[in-house]
Amino acid sequence: MKPIFGGLAAAFSMYSILPMPQLGWTQDTMKYAMCFFPLVGVLIGAAAWLWIWACGSASFGAVLFAAVLTALPPVLSGGIHLDGLIDTGDALGSHQSPARRLEILKDSHTGAFGVIFCALYLLLTFGFAAQFFTNARAPLMLCLGYVLSRGYSSFAIVSLRLARDTGLAHAFADGADKKTVRAVSVLWIITASAGMIFARPAAGAAAALASFLWFLLFRRLCYGKFGGLTGDLAGFLLCINELLILACAAF
Repeated sequence: MKPIFGGLAAAFSMYSILPMPQLGWTQDTMKYAMCFFPLVGVLIGAAAWLWIWACGSASFGAVLFAAVLTALPPVLSGGIHLDGLIDTGDALGSHQSPARRLEILKDSHTGAFGVIFCALYLLLTFGFAAQFFTNARAPLMLCLGYVLSRGYSSFAIVSLRLARDTGLAHAFADGADKKTVRAVSVLWIITASAGMIFARPAAGAAAALASFLWFLLFRRLCYGKFGGLTGDLAGFLLCINELLILACAAF
């Protein structure tokens, strides 16, 4: 049982703001950590559902609704995935070689392209959230999207070629029972996709298909632009996935 509880604690301590026991990154804690990563999406989805319900009950306006819905994922995740999106924006905007792009990903400084990328991402998220507010008929589909995006991210970490043998992605991939994590990640993806389609057939199917196609495109981008996956790129995968699902829910 220790690897299971250790993996749960490792996943939530790294990818959420919930206080967890500090067990350290050992072979036991890292073995199944990524199996529990989509559970952070359950937490965020539950918070989003509660906020949607509160806005309906209290008759809050679209601007406040969209602002909080935009803020919930980065706040509850500690901003770790948004940081990956910003670093990826810097690297892609540089138009440099794959080796140089990897160096930019590791740079702790934020460049202009990263700021622009983040601003555009938050603006689009706010806009789609406001649109969703006008006809919020797919709350369950939207909430399951936070689970689906993390299912793809955990699958990527144990399935795609890594760009380097250091960093966060390597730490989680190297310590993982890859066969088990891969199988559990696929189960999360299938379950979340099925739930989204059940909740809202047309929009759910569109979101599930968009997520799958984005993963295929992302794999090509990773290999072509960076030579493989990094932790920042996994965060980029997750953020764009959430945006696509929100867009499908909005329209």
